[in-house]
Amino acid sequence: MISKAEDRQYYIDFAKVRGGKIIEELRRTIAVLSPDDPTCQLFTGHIGCGKSTELQRLKVELEQQGFHVVYFESSQSLDVADVDITDILLAIAREVSQSLEKSQINIKPSYFQNLFTEVVDFLQTPLDLSAQAELSVGIAKLTAKTKDSPKLRSQLRQYLEPRTNSILESINQELLKPAREKLKQQGKKGLVVIVDNLDRIDNSLKPSGYYQPEYLFVERGEQLNQLSCHVVYTIPLVLIFSNALGRLTNRFGVDPKVLPMVPVQLQDGTKFTQGVTLLQQMVMARAFPGVSWEQSQHLITEVFDSPETLERLCLVSGGHLRNLLMILFRCLQQEDPPISWECVNRVIKKRCNELTLAITADEWEVLREVAQGKSLRGHEKYDLLLRNMFVFEYRDEDGSWFDINPILAEAREFRL
Repeated sequence: MISKAEDRQYYIDFAKVRGGKIIEELRRTIAVLSPDDPTCQLFTGHIGCGKSTELQRLKVELEQQGFHVVYFESSQSLDVADVDITDILLAIAREVSQSLEKSQINIKPSYFQNLFTEVVDFLQTPLDLSAQAELSVGIAKLTAKTKDSPKLRSQLRQYLEPRTNSILESINQELLKPAREKLKQQGKKGLVVIVDNLDRIDNSLKPSGYYQPEYLFVERGEQLNQLSCHVVYTIPLVLIFSNALGRLTNRFGVDPKVLPMVPVQLQDGTKFTQGVTLLQQMVMARAFPGVSWEQSQHLITEVFDSPETLERLCLVSGGHLRNLLMILFRCLQQEDPPISWECVNRVIKKRCNELTLAITADEWEVLREVAQGKSLRGHEKYDLLLRNMFVFEYRDEDGSWFDINPILAEAREFRL
């Protein structure tokens, strides 16, 4: 990740082809527009399009401006198939507490010490928690105990759910408020929490009758919006295209920021050279870290049999960074550099076959419509198409447009 100096040599700035400096907007909202008052922002995009890398960059930039930044991947501690509000709040409390401890700031909210005792009694399960335990340790033990047991997790939820507002109040008054005061004493400008990977939560139906993303961010969004520090949440892309978007924006008072794909072609199908060149730079930066593009573009034939092979790789990725790196990795599994045109085509064909196995005749029809009209609005299958990476979103000065994953355009079924 680019928070480490040696990893920054791999970083390529795609802002000028992605339709605006989205990370810059997130940073300015915190550091320039509202450094002293808490802000809550939403960030989304396709899984694998580079959000985590951009959020790491946001972390570095905010730290350089004097903020204490807590970045964490929620998927490490949450079961993405089954998440509730209290899970997210406890994860934030744990990560903030843990991060503060590293800065010699130890805060022990009395509410949580009582809560742990009550929870142990309620669950009737042994939890080795001393009254002296750090908050982060207590929450970590609790979540570890319940993460692998749906039954225990369900019991814990039943207990915590009616106490959500009290938990929120305690996090704000007994953790975040004193934390901000102590950080100010250390010369920090404020506290920022970046919750990554919440976009990976399943689109499953909750008992409440809402799908999980809508339940968490719309129905319960008000509580996520009440933390008394700066927060950036990643949210599932599906919310942007659902009829819940208006309610989501109302709940948080902000428009979600979307990180689109790196365009490799324009809406009319002509090649977008600027986007392709940046993707080529990304590939070559991995082959020759620290070497400028001016130099590395003359080294392409050490990695590929021809510049055309690298271009083919970039075009077929559709500007999806993880897809591009996955195809490259599969090529390297098959042969040493220079990677041949034939090898790239073999890998593309295999990937195309894998993707087409899951596509029904109806979906092919929708994909043809998307490829022709460059629009996805009004399709009830938008979630499936986006989540399975059959369709990608791009942005230009005129707004957003869609196209199918270029690998699928090579399928026989698409051309029928």
